[in-house]
Amino acid sequence: MDAFLLSRLQFALNISFHILFPTITMAMGWFLFYFKLRSNTSGHPVWMRMYRFWVRVFALSFALGVVSGVTMSFQFGTNWPGFMEKVGNVAGPLLGYEVLTAFFLEATFLGIMLFGIRRVPNWLHTASTLIVALGTTTSAFWILALNSWMQTPQGFEVVDGVVYATNWKEIIFNPSFPYRFVHMMLASGLTASFLIAGLSAYRMLKGDDKLAPKLALKTATYTAAVLIPLQIFAGDMHGLNTLEHQPQKVAAMEGLWETTEGAPLLLFAIPDEESKENHFEIPIPYGASLILTHELKGEIKGLNEFEGEHPPVAPVFYGFRVMVGMGMLMLAVSWIGSLYLLRKKDFPLWLKRTFTGMAFSGWIATLAGWYVTEIGRQPYLVSGVLKTADAVTQLPPGNIALSFTLYLVIYTVLLIAYMGTLMLMCRRAVEIEEITTEEREVAKAKMQPSDPDPSTV
Repeated sequence: MDAFLLSRLQFALNISFHILFPTITMAMGWFLFYFKLRSNTSGHPVWMRMYRFWVRVFALSFALGVVSGVTMSFQFGTNWPGFMEKVGNVAGPLLGYEVLTAFFLEATFLGIMLFGIRRVPNWLHTASTLIVALGTTTSAFWILALNSWMQTPQGFEVVDGVVYATNWKEIIFNPSFPYRFVHMMLASGLTASFLIAGLSAYRMLKGDDKLAPKLALKTATYTAAVLIPLQIFAGDMHGLNTLEHQPQKVAAMEGLWETTEGAPLLLFAIPDEESKENHFEIPIPYGASLILTHELKGEIKGLNEFEGEHPPVAPVFYGFRVMVGMGMLMLAVSWIGSLYLLRKKDFPLWLKRTFTGMAFSGWIATLAGWYVTEIGRQPYLVSGVLKTADAVTQLPPGNIALSFTLYLVIYTVLLIAYMGTLMLMCRRAVEIEEITTEEREVAKAKMQPSDPDPSTV
């Protein structure tokens, strides 16, 4: 393989591993803030017990996200020097803003969250949790501003082959940014919800009959049930925006080769780029046009309109269907779970096992959606400005193959260790007393006779 393909594979590996962890922490920070507020207002120690368990999950995820993020950024200089040479005047400041306004906040106040529960005033610990949650969201803001600008660039000029910023407001709030930011934050909320619900269900399957996992499962299930319809709506809005600014990506998502009025929605097909047709299609007549143009006979441009300028079809086509399929499964499971909760019934064994099996389902949907986004931008690194092939390194392919192999081995080990550690934490939590004597004394001082039982809230 040549340096170009190896560099793309290595970056894909790095970004795929890295994105797993911010997808959890962006939303879990807000879950932790909610747990802390409930602890403060109700005085019931179970909320602090939940906080202590999940803040450790947050810290572990945050650490792996930081480490993988640093190694990923190295590749801008080693594997993709043309990227910074061409658009560094835009990319550099946006990445710098992320470090200055978000990462420092997260790293500083995470220490207080982890070790300051008994060492600082309660208001400061609560404020630290809020600041970390805001920090994760701000971090996503800047990273997605850069990524969205690469998809729909504006607010710049090119002088002697180098991009210079002319309007930072237009750069940051480019046409796809609002949709991409909302879509990603909702994806994070769903990822964290199913992780919390899945690990809580796993604890219950292992014999944990305490209140904490039941309450965490209840909270996460209701959250997912609310977020998934919002995500479907946001995804539809994002799709309409993509159709306007990146019609070739939508054509690949739909497997549409010829410009068509009343285009069908393909539930399944096997795209063939050589013959420029699909095999074994399962269509819904007029479906794509209705969804994308809101008209039965709305026109959608086909891939043949973008000869040499459209992305690889198969990975975008299949990635989109994996993302949507996983979203539909999340909708069904969260709503079924919510129905059981509303009827105040215990989850049956099969549903607990389903939630356990879907603990990491958010990762599948996120990766599939990310591949659609990033592969769908090809052959450009920055749409219409910089082609991917023009930014690649001149390093010998052997050097890149070696680093790729090392990354693959290390990341595989880290991922197995991460998932194994979470399972071990769950199993050990079964043996831990739910509420200690000290926590009971603190609760008695805080709780009032009229305070509601948190299990019914």
